[in-house]
Amino acid sequence: MRNWLRISGLTSALMAVSAMPLYAAEKAMTTETAHYAYVGTYNPNGEGVYRFKVDAKSGALSDKVLVSKLPNQAQMVVGHGGKTLYIGSEVDNYNGGKHGSVAAYHINPEDGSLSLINQVDSQGAGPVYLSLTPSGDRLLVANYISGIVAAFPIDGSGKLGDASSVHQDEGPAGAGKPAAAAEGSFAISDHNGPHAHMIATDPSGKYVFSTDLGLDRIYQWKLNSSNGQLEANSPAFINASSAGAGPRHFVFHPNGDVVFLVNEEASVLTSYHFDKATGTLTQLHSLSTLPPNFKGTNFAAGIVLSKDGKHLYVANRLHNSIAQITVTGSGEMRWADEFWTRGDYPRTLTLSADGKFVYALNQRSDNITRFKVESGSGKLIFVDDYTAVGSPSQMVMVP
Repeated sequence: MRNWLRISGLTSALMAVSAMPLYAAEKAMTTETAHYAYVGTYNPNGEGVYRFKVDAKSGALSDKVLVSKLPNQAQMVVGHGGKTLYIGSEVDNYNGGKHGSVAAYHINPEDGSLSLINQVDSQGAGPVYLSLTPSGDRLLVANYISGIVAAFPIDGSGKLGDASSVHQDEGPAGAGKPAAAAEGSFAISDHNGPHAHMIATDPSGKYVFSTDLGLDRIYQWKLNSSNGQLEANSPAFINASSAGAGPRHFVFHPNGDVVFLVNEEASVLTSYHFDKATGTLTQLHSLSTLPPNFKGTNFAAGIVLSKDGKHLYVANRLHNSIAQITVTGSGEMRWADEFWTRGDYPRTLTLSADGKFVYALNQRSDNITRFKVESGSGKLIFVDDYTAVGSPSQMVMVP
């Protein structure tokens, strides 16, 4: 579901836990322990991309500075060992045309400021997801509005070249109502044509997968390393786990054998076996991201996997919670717990590099909330510290 689709609703508080107060976290922050976080936002509440300092011990965010006024930033990804930041502008009128754009920025290690390297046409409208190949020499882009995926070469300076591959998703629109959604759900959006939502490689970089929410498909690609072409695998796509499910984002388990994918409209998590020889997926299990007795409308969103690969966290919009799902390397999943985000409409989740903190970017309440990950159990403990930022969409961290 896109930023411009508004559905009202708030759930009541699930729990309230206090932790380190903000003043203590700020006092503990030093130049030696701090690194940077970049937060992209949607206009008009957000002005562009903000840089924060992050305390390595407490995870606290401070010293907010606007570093780019790129409109409607959808996603970012860090390349070149933390030297380059790639930002997608989720618009459909770049340079007076009908596409969005992707910009490459050099990161100043002294203060985290950004300097533009170059900006290119994203080859479609609404670039909503960016990812890099493992080698870092290609940028992959999913354009949501137009349902187009593209690949771009990257040179040694971080500069983006002309697209090496562009593909338009085509096919019949998916079912209007998600068959596997909770009773009473009206989670119906954008099943009116192609809407590419994510694109990323497998850990080897040989294969690529892209999701299309509007067509209820997961596309399977081979990446030609010599020319950067996305070549259709066999089969070229598989259908979503259920009619109208709306495939959104996915993550690979650390063992590389299993993929966990969240379906936005159905609020269902599905696991797949990944065949490393053929680069194809086979469905394993499905599980709701909502508590067992929930009834009504919800849109599942961001997804992150704990460092040990045992706990999966999923953002639930409207329910305003983070679901904790216990997972295994064989694709098994079990509902574990839920945590109130302390905000409205959590669009994405970010896991700190050390795996000790989870951040919820609450788009409609204009704030970011932070949770400490409890060692062993993986449970989330709310840190009583809100970070104000207008319509946050995504956050990445740079050492």
